[in-house]
Amino acid sequence: MSVKFNPQQEKNRLEELAHRILDQAKRVGADACEVAASASVGLEVQARLGQSEKLEMMRDQSLSVTVFVGESRGSATTTDLSDLALQGTVDAALAIAKVTAPDPSAVLASGDQIIRNVPDLQLDHPWEISAKQAIDLAIEVEAAGRDEDPRITNSEGGSVSSTRGISIHATSEGLMVSQPTSIHGISCVLLAEDGESRERSYAYTQARRPDQLVSPEAVGREAAHKTIARLNPRKCQTAEAPVLFIPETASGLLSSFISAIGGVSLYRKSSYLLDRLETQVFPEWVTLEENPLLPCAIGSSAYDGDGLPTRSQAFVTDGLLSSYVLSLYSANRLGLQTTHNAGGVRNLVLTGEKSFEELVSEMGRGLVVTELMGQGVNLVNGDYSRGASGFWVENGEISHPVHEVTVASNLDRMLRDDLQAVGSDIDLRRSISTGSILFEKMMVAGS
Repeated sequence: MSVKFNPQQEKNRLEELAHRILDQAKRVGADACEVAASASVGLEVQARLGQSEKLEMMRDQSLSVTVFVGESRGSATTTDLSDLALQGTVDAALAIAKVTAPDPSAVLASGDQIIRNVPDLQLDHPWEISAKQAIDLAIEVEAAGRDEDPRITNSEGGSVSSTRGISIHATSEGLMVSQPTSIHGISCVLLAEDGESRERSYAYTQARRPDQLVSPEAVGREAAHKTIARLNPRKCQTAEAPVLFIPETASGLLSSFISAIGGVSLYRKSSYLLDRLETQVFPEWVTLEENPLLPCAIGSSAYDGDGLPTRSQAFVTDGLLSSYVLSLYSANRLGLQTTHNAGGVRNLVLTGEKSFEELVSEMGRGLVVTELMGQGVNLVNGDYSRGASGFWVENGEISHPVHEVTVASNLDRMLRDDLQAVGSDIDLRRSISTGSILFEKMMVAGS
């Protein structure tokens, strides 16, 4: 990348700033202080119809300060790291703390809780790519898609991005840790026409290491195939039928489940899974576990947002809810122990043994959901209703694309009673990953 980045140099700079902020906060009367700072550089290019359309080189930095006065706290953030701006940020956080109601649950992790030695999870991998090389790749990925089928008539472009950064976390309790990271990607968005039908779809690859990216040709072809497959959609009849969520849509179901067992939903008493520890929430063949220390993985982190060491742990064991997802704050609110999950779960995986084709064959007749619209998940009672599009299945084979469909059920019943199978086609491009998920029945509302 032509925007140079030196992780060690940035680490030294941000740590020096953090030490100064901690000292300043103490001098102005704060009882405790927390500092989070980050710096990153990035390159993003886009090409459309064979021509370069966008070239952005970014350099970002930010620093946030939280100060504690008694049992009250206040926070302020700045992107200006000059001495004057930093002093103003500390003063602003202190002023907020002095007028904020006390909250005894809001405390910093103690010295015996925080991580001391951060393992190298290999999360930072530079991509030595120039702006011209990136533009050439963007042109290449788009061309591969446009050349795949004559029905591809337009494009929103091919894109290439590369970002490297480092974050540091420091507290007056002795925490001072940092993690350098990188993320690289290639994507393509295409449009297709067939008669009166016009459809759009996309494909992308994303990884921490550039050599783990899928080739531009493969990304372009995938975008073309997905776009062509959506042409000439129909509406379907309203019926109760099996529904198969592909990995991209299935991961959202797991995200909703994790939110329901998350501390915020629990202490607000806004979760259908309140007081459900050691009860069945999935079939007995399901175990849900996070593995935050996997080298080079998208969701990996050696420590959570409280500065506590992350660890492999199960939230569902043999179908039973074995643990909530708690930060230090939410654990204090609930009178429980933190699960070291401030900031969420990391590398949560659900996978099975059957291929996508086997799941389609198994469902016989029903709906494959490839896209969802709306936010229709009520975590208070578990009711689930989303706009959807995808493909109708007849006799165990995909028959035709469908759109303007609503799928509805109850998340508790779906995951506990109606979950039939999970595919082996796991998508590892996100922190919550799963194969395709097949449900025995949902209400599918069409025309």
